[in-house]
Amino acid sequence: METLSLPVLAVLGPMDLVALAVFVAVSWGMGWFIERPNAARPSMSRLIAIYRRRWMHELLRRSNWMFDASLLISLRQGAAFFASGLMIAIGGVVALLGQTQQLVTIAQDIAALETLSAVAWEAKLLFILVLLVDAFLKFVWSHRLFGYCAVLMGAIPENGEPQEASIAADRAADLNITASRSFNRGLRRVYFAIASLAWFLGAEAWIAASLLMAAMLYRREFLSASRQALADVPQRS
Repeated sequence: METLSLPVLAVLGPMDLVALAVFVAVSWGMGWFIERPNAARPSMSRLIAIYRRRWMHELLRRSNWMFDASLLISLRQGAAFFASGLMIAIGGVVALLGQTQQLVTIAQDIAALETLSAVAWEAKLLFILVLLVDAFLKFVWSHRLFGYCAVLMGAIPENGEPQEASIAADRAADLNITASRSFNRGLRRVYFAIASLAWFLGAEAWIAASLLMAAMLYRREFLSASRQALADVPQRS
């Protein structure tokens, strides 16, 4: 165990491990807090999920679903946009992994990064790479689920029994909400990957950036004007 733990401590250091623990707790905890059911004060994501279910039931009353199809296409395009952007970002990080020695040379001009070794650069870049890959996979899955939702929307019987149509709408809504959840998780990964860039300035900067990012997400999900605009929606889902 000592031969495995000492190199890790040598590369990261005790304060880095503390910052890593804070990051994991904050990023995971924020996701749990946003997604968990809270009747007293639901998050913006939970409120939007209610509107998504209502959308699937409202289309039952429309004879022309072109508007609904265009909405779903825009949702898929949003997921595809972030997935393609992350492919570029992932390629950039992979390229930087092969230039760590040059990065160390440049960083020596900055006093705060004087002692950062090439191995430390690689460890931190790899961590950010993992976050970006995870976000990419979530956006790809979201894109695919929106496609499944389109299939279920097309399978809703137009002139069938009302109960059968309602059940089919609920199934489409479930997929739509699940796709949105994956999309939001991907966004949060991107946010916290950006916060992780502060790690190159030190463990303390990483902790501060993680907490600031969590505060920003909390404000947007619970205290923003856009959330207030949705707050009066009936809690039916």
